[in-house]
Amino acid sequence: MSNHRYHNGGGNYMHPRMSYHHTHHFTYVSSCVKYLIFLLNFLLWLFGGLLLAIGVYAFMDKLKDGNGWVRLETVYDVIFNISLVMIITGIVIFVVSFAGCLGALRENTCLLKFYSICLLVFFLMEMAIAIICFVFPQNMNSFLEFQFTDKIIHSYRDDSDLQNFIDFAQQKFKCCGLSNAGYQDWSKNEYFNCSSPSVEKCGVPYSCCINATDISSGLVNIMCGYGVQVNSVAAASKRIWTNGCIEIVRVWAERNLYVIAGIALGIALLQLFVIYLAKTLEGQIEMQKSRWS
Repeated sequence: MSNHRYHNGGGNYMHPRMSYHHTHHFTYVSSCVKYLIFLLNFLLWLFGGLLLAIGVYAFMDKLKDGNGWVRLETVYDVIFNISLVMIITGIVIFVVSFAGCLGALRENTCLLKFYSICLLVFFLMEMAIAIICFVFPQNMNSFLEFQFTDKIIHSYRDDSDLQNFIDFAQQKFKCCGLSNAGYQDWSKNEYFNCSSPSVEKCGVPYSCCINATDISSGLVNIMCGYGVQVNSVAAASKRIWTNGCIEIVRVWAERNLYVIAGIALGIALLQLFVIYLAKTLEGQIEMQKSRWS
């Protein structure tokens, strides 16, 4: 007779020790779900850490240039400080993805709940912004012009990162200024205002110029926008882009609506899928705990 089973009336009998061994190693927790969540969040964790490191480096470099001083008097100073935005974004991604990594790896339901709630909050915020932008584009235009035009124009020379970003945006979208006033927005900047003692008075940044780069030398002519504020729109349009960037970006978004909507939908579905995975793993862990108890 075998040590573990015997024949009895045509049936097989499993030894109790083998039955216990089989059930003891059974688990409701799916390894596929567990390690998929871990892998996705590990990649995000690395990205968050990289973003944080770059932001800290840029902020310290800015502190050095400003003799240990950076203006942070209002919330707009934080919003327009690109290095600080990178630091805050990096910290959020780092913390949330770390919670997802550790929660999945250690099968910790508290961390998984925190992780899924954070993802849900991000998803709802993104949906709210998308709905406002698509349903009320003109209202969004007016809000951005009213809230940000003066502050961004005023801060152009105060923050080198913001200055580089504005120059990049004006060159990329072939615009000048932000609001419907277009290039005349630059009259609100203390350096480009016509009452300024600066050589740049009545001018605009070189990034507004249609041909800022000299073809023969390949050098950027930073004086190409000097004095254009006194010109009419027709005369100025021969030298610079005259339309504001907010309206130009809105028109660009409308032309590429399907592409933008497709990308937004893909991101939303990915977030929902990850939330589903996190809640599935959380449920599996709870079932396993109840089985042990």
